[in-house]
Amino acid sequence: MTLTLRLDPFRTLPADADRATLVGRVWRPDVEGPSVVAIRSDGVFDISRAFPTMRDLCEAADPASAAKADGERLGDFAAILANTAEPTRDATRPWFLAPVDLQAVKAAGVTFAVSLLERVIEEQARGAPARAAAVRAEVEAALGGAVAGLKPGSPEALALKKLLQAKGLWSQYLEVGIGPDAEIFTKAQPMAAVGTGAAVGILPGSTWNNPEPEIVLVVNARGAIVGATLGNDVNLRDLEGRSALLLGKAKDNNASAAVGPFVRLFDETFSLDDVRRADIALTIEGTDGFRLEGASAMAHISRDPAALVAEMMGAHHQYPDGAVLYLGTMFAPIQDRDAPGQGFTHHVGDVVTVASEKLGALVNVVTTCDRAPPWTFGVAALMRNLARRGLL
Repeated sequence: MTLTLRLDPFRTLPADADRATLVGRVWRPDVEGPSVVAIRSDGVFDISRAFPTMRDLCEAADPASAAKADGERLGDFAAILANTAEPTRDATRPWFLAPVDLQAVKAAGVTFAVSLLERVIEEQARGAPARAAAVRAEVEAALGGAVAGLKPGSPEALALKKLLQAKGLWSQYLEVGIGPDAEIFTKAQPMAAVGTGAAVGILPGSTWNNPEPEIVLVVNARGAIVGATLGNDVNLRDLEGRSALLLGKAKDNNASAAVGPFVRLFDETFSLDDVRRADIALTIEGTDGFRLEGASAMAHISRDPAALVAEMMGAHHQYPDGAVLYLGTMFAPIQDRDAPGQGFTHHVGDVVTVASEKLGALVNVVTTCDRAPPWTFGVAALMRNLARRGLL
């Protein structure tokens, strides 16, 4: 059985797309490079003459107003989307890319109580899925609902820390989950993220892994949050469970960061409060007939999104090209797939959909990092291309 990756134009767009300010990036074969685009009711418009990069648009005083700039119409939205899915796209016609470019791609970890418990379980199981069920029962019995509703860094959290240390159950994941300092790490390099319709990669040797459906904030160089999109922070539970020092190897690999489908800029119809209230749905469909559904509610996040951005950047750390920040997930699949007690892990060919009402749907198909299209178009290639097109 094989699954064909289909990108539904109605599901890809937010439910209120007619009111949303949506921007993204399109690969244009005719100019051999990417363009910043605005997605409008009457088509997809190239606004690169005004804003050569998504970074430039996000640095505007009012990005949502700036996105109304005149531009060249590239075609109908549905037609470009239909040509976006790998590997069936026509390389002579435009297709959508990840909607970010020069921004650093960062992520916050262990920001929900449920995923916090799963990280502790990974660590206690030493990355072995066969041990996960027994460890889960032990950890849940010890912690119960103790971490739910705790404010990180609060006196109550510090009291729980002392209790768990006395029981020998303290963990580096509990430290960042309920301690005063958030976990902020680099997920991918600028220009390395993949968009909707693309393959997402897991390391060939990984035997325990899963998607992480998240909201991704778009932040400019001044630290202002200017919009949001969706992300899949592909997670290798076996590697990270063996040692937290393997976080870089577990997280930053070819095609391991998916972002999209588009950035919804903040305007009168969409704000950070909408992000705080958002629900994120996840669907996994396998070639073996397996199907898994889950959900993550931003209302349960333990650290406010604005607080996470403040930990990422400020006087202590500047990002002159801005940054995007994965906010973390409460989704940690434990449904058995291959054998009782071993939980979930990806199969090559899985189709993963991350969706939210006001952000649309990000759809990707799972492969291994060595089989995903290699990342070859970086910052230097972008600068040369824009210069050749007279956009710099």
